[in-house]
Amino acid sequence: MDQVLMKMLWKKGDWAAFFGLLANNLTNLLTMISLLIFVVGFPEDMVYGRVVPAFGFAIFIASMAYGWFGYRLAKKTGRSDITALPSGPSAPSIFTVTFLVLIPVFRQTNDATFALQIGLVWCFFEAMILVAGSFLGDLLRKVIPRTVLLSCLSGLGLLLLAMNPMLQSFETPIVAFIVLVIIFINWFGKSPIFKKIPTGFLLLIAGTVLAWVFGLQNPEAITAALSTLGFNPPEVHITSLFQGIPHALPYLASAIPLGLANYIFDLENIESAHAAGDHYNTRNVMLTNGVASSIGAFTGNPFPVTVYIGHAGWKSIGAGLGYTIASGFAMLIISLFGIGALLLSIIPVVAIVPILVYVGVVTANQVVRETPKNEVPVIFITLFPWIANWALTLANNIFNAAETTASKVGIDLLLSKGVYYNGLNHLGNGAPLSSLIWGSIAIFAILNKPLRAAVFAAIAAVLSLFGIIHAPMVGFAQDALMPFVYAYLMVAALFVYKHFSDLRDPANQLQSE
Repeated sequence: MDQVLMKMLWKKGDWAAFFGLLANNLTNLLTMISLLIFVVGFPEDMVYGRVVPAFGFAIFIASMAYGWFGYRLAKKTGRSDITALPSGPSAPSIFTVTFLVLIPVFRQTNDATFALQIGLVWCFFEAMILVAGSFLGDLLRKVIPRTVLLSCLSGLGLLLLAMNPMLQSFETPIVAFIVLVIIFINWFGKSPIFKKIPTGFLLLIAGTVLAWVFGLQNPEAITAALSTLGFNPPEVHITSLFQGIPHALPYLASAIPLGLANYIFDLENIESAHAAGDHYNTRNVMLTNGVASSIGAFTGNPFPVTVYIGHAGWKSIGAGLGYTIASGFAMLIISLFGIGALLLSIIPVVAIVPILVYVGVVTANQVVRETPKNEVPVIFITLFPWIANWALTLANNIFNAAETTASKVGIDLLLSKGVYYNGLNHLGNGAPLSSLIWGSIAIFAILNKPLRAAVFAAIAAVLSLFGIIHAPMVGFAQDALMPFVYAYLMVAALFVYKHFSDLRDPANQLQSE
């Protein structure tokens, strides 16, 4: 076997990276299964027999491609320290497709097959956005400063990847605290404990033993999980997908903002890999995600695949190619044979989720290392939309649990209690794009490049006009969004004025565009 491949195929750090990435993908898989069966009401045989195998197959395709890209990069550069990109489903898409597409169609028609068909068209449309965008990816990475891309990714890492695992850790401190501290000692520190045991194994062993000792795992769950075992290969349904296109058109509007969000996720994660020294081809990676998502849709999976966050974290612990390849292969086997529930009935999630806290922190720390001192405020500005997005999701989940809504409770009543729900709603919706826009406006203001800032403000006005940012649903010229349109246009005008003002001021002329 090729010596470069032999050196990179499996390293000590691949163990921890494998379990961490697999745990994240398994969590998404089980979340998806629970939503489809218990919330949407799809038949179990459809979920386990069609959706789950296609879900694993799509991740497998992307993972194998990422492993190949890593190998090619190693051959090209002669380096043996290349870390493959991680692959996984678009977690926001799992909820968006479920609540905006599958539930409304299924409740209206009571036809699970038809509802899934519409979801598959939605996923295919998302994939085409990635394919089309792959030809612009490198250009956008050059136009948007690295500080902005990495800052946006830091918000994603802290709020979407690490925050909920940290909350889970504080729900079961008797297990998670030991796991967290081992991570601090072995991965953040320079003097590891139990040096002879790979840290990934150590975390799993410690967390699993503690969970079983303190009675947090139920032996009956193993018996119940055994009932989900069985071989279900993915099946191709191309004709069925294309027949659903005319019926899916009313729901495709919601695919546009999320498709753009996934596109930005990919850009940010690719830039993160570049910052860590692994220079992957943007077009190839995005085309892979588009193709993998399309194949997933044709075989029954309505949830698109994306570059998963965490490359910097996995690289920091010495992972190479093996973790991504092994995780993709494991997801395929687990999905084909229904093994996911069995694994999590033995190994507690709380033993694994602290790894995601580590990855989120490392992702955020990367932007701190890479950012010039005068651009540091951009990091914090890009965090605000992500914080609002997380808080809005939490608030809406609470309302849903209480079988009510914010409007029923009363926006004024919430405001009187210090809850700025309208602000959360506007700032939190479209967080991936608004974070990018506000980061760009801020950095070009700092660097005194007012025309570039004006362009981003004008783009924000257009996105607001169509409800792609600052609104839960797309729609043209919504009353609640017109103030945002006017505000962004005024910001653009202010920057244009600043540009011409600088031209008249010799002191600023050299710094201006």
